[in-house]
Order: sequence, then C-alpha cells, then structure tokens
Amino acid sequence: MPPTRIAKDSADDPSISASPSPSSRSASPPTRLWLVVLVACAGQFLVVLDVSVVNVALPSMRTSLGLTAPGLQWVVNVYSIAFAGFMLLGGRAADLFGRKRMFMVGLSLFTLASVAGGLATEGWQLLAARAVQGLGAAVLSPSTLTLVTAAVPAGPARTRAVGTWTAVGAAGGAAGGFVGGVLVELLSWRWVLLINVPIGALVLAGAFWWLGESRAGGGRRLDLPGAVLVTAGLATLAYGIVQTEQSGWTSTATLLSLAAGALLLASFVLVERRAAEPLMPLRIFRTRAVSAANATMLLCGSTSFGMWFFMTLYAQNVLGYPPLQAGLALVPSSAAVIAGSKLAPRLMPLIGARTTAVLGALVAAAGFAWQSTMTVDGSYLTTILGPGILMMFGIGVASTPLAILATTRAPASEAGLASGLINTSRTMGGALGLATLSTVAAAVTAGATTPEALTSGYAAAFRLAACVLVGTVVVMVLWLPKQPRLPEQGKRG
Repeated sequence: MPPTRIAKDSADDPSISASPSPSSRSASPPTRLWLVVLVACAGQFLVVLDVSVVNVALPSMRTSLGLTAPGLQWVVNVYSIAFAGFMLLGGRAADLFGRKRMFMVGLSLFTLASVAGGLATEGWQLLAARAVQGLGAAVLSPSTLTLVTAAVPAGPARTRAVGTWTAVGAAGGAAGGFVGGVLVELLSWRWVLLINVPIGALVLAGAFWWLGESRAGGGRRLDLPGAVLVTAGLATLAYGIVQTEQSGWTSTATLLSLAAGALLLASFVLVERRAAEPLMPLRIFRTRAVSAANATMLLCGSTSFGMWFFMTLYAQNVLGYPPLQAGLALVPSSAAVIAGSKLAPRLMPLIGARTTAVLGALVAAAGFAWQSTMTVDGSYLTTILGPGILMMFGIGVASTPLAILATTRAPASEAGLASGLINTSRTMGGALGLATLSTVAAAVTAGATTPEALTSGYAAAFRLAACVLVGTVVVMVLWLPKQPRLPEQGKRG
C-alpha cells in the first residue's frame, strides 16, 4: 500500500495530497501532482456524465424493462436528487474522514451501482441502482476539487488545475448525449451504465497508488442532525422541482414538496447555529467571495443544463437528426466549454476573477440570445454550431473563476465543505433551471407537437436563459469582490 500522511487543516499542503507511492516515486514532483489531478478529474467526469448519458437510452430502457412514462422520467431524476441531496454530507465527510478515503468509497459505490443498473431486469431495480449511483456521486464529487486544490501548489499552476477540473466536469455533461448515442447504437442501453465499471476500476487503481490522504477534522464527529436535515431538505426541494415538469408549479404536490424542502432547510440553519460541531459552519458565508460565487454558479448552472437538453430535443424532434448524429452535432460545443475553461486561468491574472466571470457570462448570454432565433428549417451552422459554441465557451470562461473563488477563499479546514457547496450550487441550479425552462417551453407549445410549436417553445426557453445570464452579470458586478487577490497569484500555500 502506498505511504500516506494525515494532517490537520492540510488542504493547502501539496505534499500531503500528493504523497508519492511506490509506482510514482521515480516521477518528478510536477508529474506526480498532475497524476493526482488526472485521477480527480476522471472521477468528476464520470459522475457528471451520468447526469445526461441515459437520455438517449430511455426508449430502449422502456421497451426492455416495461417502464411507464413517469418511470422513465425518474431514471434521470432519481440520480439528480440523490446527487444534490447528499452533496454537502459528502463534502463534510471528506473533511472529517479523509479526502482520499471518501473519493474511493464514493467511486466504489458508484461503480457497484452501475453494475446493478446495467444488469437490472425490472424497472424498480434500475431506479434503485440509479439512486445509489447518485449517493456515490455525492460522496465522491466534493473530494475531487479538494484533492486538486490540495495537490497543486498555490500559484498559476493551481489556477490551471482548477480550470482543468471545471472543463472536465462541464465536458462530462456535454458528452452525455454523444456517449449515450454511440453506446446504444453499437451495443445496448445496458452499456450506458456498464461502461462505468472498467473506467471506475481504472480510476480506483489510480487513486490507490497516486492519491495521498488528508483530512481536516481531527477528533470531530459528523453532525448527524444537521446531515439528516440538509439531506432531506435538498432532496425534498429537488423532488419538488422535478415534479414541476409533470404537474406544473401550482399543483398541490409541487407546492407541498417545495414548502417541505424549504422548511427542512430553515430547520437546518437553526440547528447549525446552535451545534457545537456543525456540518456546515454558517461563518463560511461571511466570506463575500464564497457566498457570491455560489450564488452566481447556481444561476449559471440553471442555464447550462437546459442548453444540452433543449439542443438535443431540437436536433432530434425538429431537424430530424438520429441520436448519434445529434450527439455528434454537439461535439464542437463540448470542445468550446473545455477551451473556455482553459482560457480563464490565463485571463484572470490580467483582468481579475470578477471581470473574467462577467466576460464569460456575457458571451454565454449572446449565444443563448442567438439560439433563441432558431427556425424550423434552420441550418446546422447557424442554429446549432455557432450559438452552441458561444454558449458553452462563455459558460466555461465564467465557471472557472467562480470555482476558484468559492474554494480558495474558504478556510483550509473547510475545503471539502466549500467544494461540496459549489457542486451543490451547480447541480441544484441545473435542476431548478431545467424545470423552469421546461415549464416555459411547455406553456408556449400548449401541448402541440408540430415542429413549429416545438421550435417556438424551445426558443422561448433560450430567451429566458439569456435574460437569466444578463441578470447574473448584474449580480456578479454588484457582489463579487472587485479585484480579489487570490491565494494562487504567486504565493505558495
């Protein structure tokens, strides 16, 4: 077993999270650090990919397992609810019990659940496996960003590493439709889940050999009342948001779920104020950069999840693309989000984190506005390629400084919590945004399924997303620190 070290408040000590193993001892220190980044990013890619990879496989799942239409919807939604609901718990557990340990526990759970889902013979088995997948993702995901920031020394290298993490996560969501289309057409729907098994095993092996342990909890215990309240609150709130797609925003089921989720989260805040060892110390929100970055990440996430959803529907339902062609059509957008995420670290030292985020949000807003001009007979160049590149390039540029602000300005002992928070903001923002945009699109189409009606509905959703991003720019200008002096700028942690 590779030697590891455990240290208190070690999130900024690169020697701890990058402890050399026997297999990498001969490599140079920079190589070891980037192997850590590779493993962490691979884990993040897997869990984000599974948010969207099953979409194109749903018709095949329905035929094979006899799922109802609501059952098909829950194949997607049960994963997102478990992912969002347990994220804060996963982040705090990483701080208390060890980032490497929680990474491996979460990835093992995720991989085993993928096996169960891929071999399911009944609909309920698939849904149960997807729920466990979401739980594993929530345990794993917060550790990925913490491992990256802990492994790479403070300075431009860490900024580039966080940019890589952001790009990989965004690319995971972007690649879902393409990967799912290829697997369904060449193999079967089961490989949408089973593909996680060999990849998960490889990442687990890399984590065992290359990751070093770190934790910040000392002898502290996990705040179980807080954990129960925040998990139940986020899960119930997410359930209510998902219900809007089927029942609408004014239905009794939706309103009760949203009210119950809000009440549980309010109770969580009250409990955390009095807890001796809280799951989420509320003082973390006193840091302006942390609170503002999470708020704006939620708003950006509310548009990016909807982009992939509606672009895929437009390509297939209006332009008549088959699933694989629809996936291929969005590959340039996937490349654009990676390019934007890699450009952001170069811009930040020149124009500052806030200006970089604002610039990215403005570019994305322009792309969404362009996409809202889509027509029934639109060409690939003007209704998918051009606006898709602008939208995702802008989101990539904006997300990187937000992730850096949300994590590097938090106390080292709460690095896992900060990572869990920013992931939760993005995931919950995506769920809320997709439900809202879907409601708007449905209201415009009014039940019609003609290409003209569908195009009008999708266009309305993109117009609303553009307005949200313009509002996000205002929030960034007013709330984000003007020229935050990040720890990465030329100073070792």
